[in-house]
Amino acid sequence: MSDYYDQLEIRDPAERERDLLAALPKQIAQAQTAAPAFAQILEGVRPADITSRGALARLPVTRKSELLALQKERRASDPFGGFSAIARGARMRRVFASPGTIYEPEGEARDYWRTARALFAAGFRGGELIHNSFSYHMTPAGSIMETGAHALGCTVFAGGTGQTEQQLDAIAELKPEGYAGTPSFLKILLEKAEEKGTPLPSLTKALVSGEAFPPSLHDWIAARGVAGTQCYATADLGLIAYETSARAGLVLDEGVLVEIVRPGTGDPVPEGEVGEIVVTTLNPDYPLIRFGTGDLSAVLAGPCPTGRTNQRIKGWMGRADQTTKVRGMFVHPSQVAEIARRFPEVERARLVVEGEMGDDRMTLKLECNGAPDALAERVAEAIRDVTKLRGNVELNAPGSLPNDGKVIEDARSYK
Repeated sequence: MSDYYDQLEIRDPAERERDLLAALPKQIAQAQTAAPAFAQILEGVRPADITSRGALARLPVTRKSELLALQKERRASDPFGGFSAIARGARMRRVFASPGTIYEPEGEARDYWRTARALFAAGFRGGELIHNSFSYHMTPAGSIMETGAHALGCTVFAGGTGQTEQQLDAIAELKPEGYAGTPSFLKILLEKAEEKGTPLPSLTKALVSGEAFPPSLHDWIAARGVAGTQCYATADLGLIAYETSARAGLVLDEGVLVEIVRPGTGDPVPEGEVGEIVVTTLNPDYPLIRFGTGDLSAVLAGPCPTGRTNQRIKGWMGRADQTTKVRGMFVHPSQVAEIARRFPEVERARLVVEGEMGDDRMTLKLECNGAPDALAERVAEAIRDVTKLRGNVELNAPGSLPNDGKVIEDARSYK
């Protein structure tokens, strides 16, 4: 039995990069011609010019909050806001709604959300039964797992959410090989099984998502005979990355091009630095170009120990939108980036907000490669110019600020 879902997983990294970059111009053209919203966002862009990561990085980032606003602007004429490249009918099998409300299409492609790869890495194989406890109501989570399971040749029990007792009875009687759902609900099911004295010997593996899956919870579940792995997927993009048996980060999916950018900007960060996950999907039906997920992560060095050769990320490390209110004024990560961009000496910037309620103090901490005379004073002027607030400036040596993706740190006391 193969250890890999397909040969794409073990391609030479240079071959993969060539394939991804070769697909970019076609996807850019598809977005411009079939998705009116991207025709506007990418106005003036020549698809044939977008053949490198550097060229891609010059395109605008469309963040999830912006997607919602743009959908709402066009909702009277198009509920998808011009982002869907397919219309209702044979090519659009389902429509889903995520909180906001953001509407997402599901196309007719086999394994539309590309989760078969993650299920395979979690140990699932054709002919097995998967107990799917992701929601089937309005949001696409249930379908995201189910379509991947069907592509893998698995049968699915549509458990959905809630009804713990009935779901536990179904697991005991149907004897599925594994579970798909949130890790917290799997814990609830296993606790209920222990409470009732109901053995679940068939349940030996799980693919979880939708929540953090810390080592402590992984070990708790493993102690009850279930090997759990996680995947990172969104309603907009489908699968982005998945865990393997090595439990050494999450391997990127083969159908996406991922960048890690400095929060508030579209600028890629050096490998290993924490930043926002920005994804360009190769899905022609919903061709999102440089879609900012709002989630933080970082690239891990080297390949996965299982032999998969795609890049790995650390997994979910928090949210990128760190907008905060200081003395009644909103301060955004993009404003911090604008200040730093004015000074070539500045390598990284972190705005720390301290004090107690009613006594806010801002300090912009900078990593600088050298500190010319009066740099702090000039930066302080830029703070006032950009934010309309006064702030202190602290100069630091390169590498001294925390590598946690935070551009704005709210360190105030709220007691």
